[in-house]
Amino acid sequence: MKHQLDFEKPIVELQNKLAELKKHPEIHSLDISVEEEVSLIEKKLEETKRQIFANLSAWDRIKIARHPKRPFTLDYLELAFTGFSELHGDRLFAEDRALVGGFASLGGHKVMVIGTQKGRDTKENILRNFGSAHPEGYRKALRLMKLADKFRLPIIVLIDTAGAYPGIGAEERHIAEAIAVNLREMMLLEVPIIAVVIGEGGSGGALGLGVANRVLILENSYYSVISPEGCAAILWKDRTAASTAAEALKITAAHLLELGLVDDVVPEPLGGAHTDREAAARILQAYLLKHLEQIQALPTADRLKQRYAKFRAFGHFSEKQSAAVETTAG
Repeated sequence: MKHQLDFEKPIVELQNKLAELKKHPEIHSLDISVEEEVSLIEKKLEETKRQIFANLSAWDRIKIARHPKRPFTLDYLELAFTGFSELHGDRLFAEDRALVGGFASLGGHKVMVIGTQKGRDTKENILRNFGSAHPEGYRKALRLMKLADKFRLPIIVLIDTAGAYPGIGAEERHIAEAIAVNLREMMLLEVPIIAVVIGEGGSGGALGLGVANRVLILENSYYSVISPEGCAAILWKDRTAASTAAEALKITAAHLLELGLVDDVVPEPLGGAHTDREAAARILQAYLLKHLEQIQALPTADRLKQRYAKFRAFGHFSEKQSAAVETTAG
């Protein structure tokens, strides 16, 4: 199995054994039929998958989120949407291929879909800048969102990026300003907005596309202000402590739902979305339709209030006065 993750080894061994048995049925135990042995291995394979994927660590889930075979935005556009018509350029500087967007249909709904796009190989990753958008990518996204708002089309955003591009060119063209403007303007758009983290949700690069009425996350994705490696380098002065950082950051889907930072977790096929893209797309489509219809049922004013209140509620904290202050006050 290509791109095998370390915790998948027992699964791969059983899959190889099953494939070999089906290919050469004469290789089997004398006291058991081939059909029975195949059935036993298939049952064992299913049980092993369930056991492994029910007990994944945060670092294991991050490995799945970064899996090179995981479905990207263009895969979901092909499998979960229909009639996609891509739009290009920010009308200010250039076309950024790390971010794709355009008109599409979701079920019976006409929508605007925008998403970050990674590559499958070195050539495509260079073209897509590894899914890390430049300022022109965020400005293109905002242009398309405003176009959707003008024509009263719901907006679907698919997020899969380690973060915005941090290079000199991006800084020269004001990447921070582009993200900040998106945060402000997305709060004011009147149409329904749904954002889905389909893989990596890294830092402001993800948040700059993630202001929405509903924020969903796939089961084996993560959403965080910093990567585990970056956090480990800062706190432990050692990037190899990334697994420890991943646990401490509480960045997996279950943790984010518990903290109220996402609204729903989209389940994936057993083994991860990369094992069955078609099934993953069907599940995502069903969740998008469910949430879209709920948001569309709200009056525009209520949608805006709900979106604003949602993000204002983040970051709760409490203050405790020191003993000296309390004594003085008394």
